[in-house]
This record gives sequence, C-alpha cells and structure tokens, in this order.
Amino acid sequence: MDITTIVGMVVCLAMVVLGIVTGDEGPAAMRHFYDRNSIFITIGGSVCCMMMQAKSFPVFLASFKSMGLAMKVHNIDPAEGIKNIINLSNVARKEGLLALEEAANNIEDDFLKKGIMLIVDGTDPELVRNIMDTELGAIDERHNEKVMFWANWGSMGPAWGMIGTLIGLVNMLYNMEDMAKIGPNMAVALLTTLYGSLLSNWVCIPISFKLKMHNANEIKMKEIMVEGLLSIQAGENPRVIEEKLKSFLAPSVRDAMSEGGEDGAPEGGEA
Repeated sequence: MDITTIVGMVVCLAMVVLGIVTGDEGPAAMRHFYDRNSIFITIGGSVCCMMMQAKSFPVFLASFKSMGLAMKVHNIDPAEGIKNIINLSNVARKEGLLALEEAANNIEDDFLKKGIMLIVDGTDPELVRNIMDTELGAIDERHNEKVMFWANWGSMGPAWGMIGTLIGLVNMLYNMEDMAKIGPNMAVALLTTLYGSLLSNWVCIPISFKLKMHNANEIKMKEIMVEGLLSIQAGENPRVIEEKLKSFLAPSVRDAMSEGGEDGAPEGGEA
C-alpha cells in the first residue's frame, strides 16, 4: 500500500475532526455535522451525475475501483529499466537480434516483450515505432479515463453542494415565521457545501492527481523502452544507447546511476 496516500487521507480527516471537537462543545459538536438530507443531495446527486457520464454501468463501477490504484505502490524505476535495456543491447550486440527471443522469456512487462518480438521478427523499424506508439496512446487513453472520472467528480461535489445550499435557503425563506425550522434548513444549506468541498478536496482531486502521476511515470518508462528497442534494432553501441536513454531522467537520477557503478554498458560496447 502507498503509505503517503493512506496517511494523507487519514491525517486530513483527523485535522477536520480535530477542528470540530476542539470547540466549546467538545466531541458533542460532531452531531451538528451530520445531516442525512445533505448526504443525499451532495453524494447521491454527484454519483448519479457520474453514472450518467459513464459509457456503461460496468465502466462506471470500474472507475470507482480505480481508487485502489491510488492506494498501491507503483514500483516504476526508469533507472532500473534503462539498465535492463542496456543488458538487452549487450545480448543483441554479442549474439545477434535473434538471441533476444530467449531473453524475452524472462521479461514480465508485456509492452517490452511485444517490442522485442517485433524486432526479432524483422519488422521494419518505422512500423515497430508506429505499433508501439499506437499501443502507448491506447494505454494513456485508458488511464486518462480513470483520471478524468475523479477530476470530474471533484468538480461535481462543490456544484451539488451549492444545489443543496440553495434548497436549504429556499426552505428557510418559506418558513421564516417558524423559528424552529430555520436552524435545520440552514444546516442543510451549509452542510451540503461542506460535504461537497470535502468530497472534492479530500478524496477526488488528490486521487485524480495520484493517478495522473502514476500514468505519467508509466508512459515515460514505456517511451524509454521504445527508444531503447529501436536503438538496439539499429545496432547502436550500448554506451550510446545508455546516454540517449539517460536524457529522459532528471540530472540527479543520472548522477546516481553513474555513481552506482559501471555495470550497465561495457566500455565501447564490446564484450
């Protein structure tokens, strides 16, 4: 589990609760912040809107499940990925491109394995790039559907909170002569706004940013794979390939790779 996401959500909720219970009424003040009608309007209304936007009900449910992806640790290490590609380039340089087929059996990443098999089959380099870029675009599109689900829901929360506020104010204005009803109606008006803001800023927007970050890291890693595979197919020197792929990394990461040892490409790319 991704400890930063879990701790962030828990501590954020704790800060809100702490702000409530440290008032004059203490923990008893928590009862003021529950309103069933506000939950129906804000949560129910925004969820129904997201259902309307979905392609189908299974897609709608799958979008909810993507919250689990934000809770997981995504171990994508571009530096390690570059080292693996350099190892493949050394194999190809020593034993030829056909030797990569056996090396592909030990690779778990389906995207990288597909690229290797295209090279082994003697596919034209331009066609290899087109095929890999097409798949890369499809992956990015699928991921962005999940990102946009949470981003859109984040915008729906405050909007439905405002709808609840207007409902509460209308009911209050129609019952101004009954002082006992002013308080409950004002509670609906204010709590719907609170619930909408919490839904947006505590859950939806952070999850959308987390998924967007995971997607960016994965796409960058796959772009590195594409450039590396095409360089291997072109017969470039492993040292040149390593320097080319390092351009995808931040300077600090490049320095860390250099300090980590010279186990990537041998000098001159020779055995």
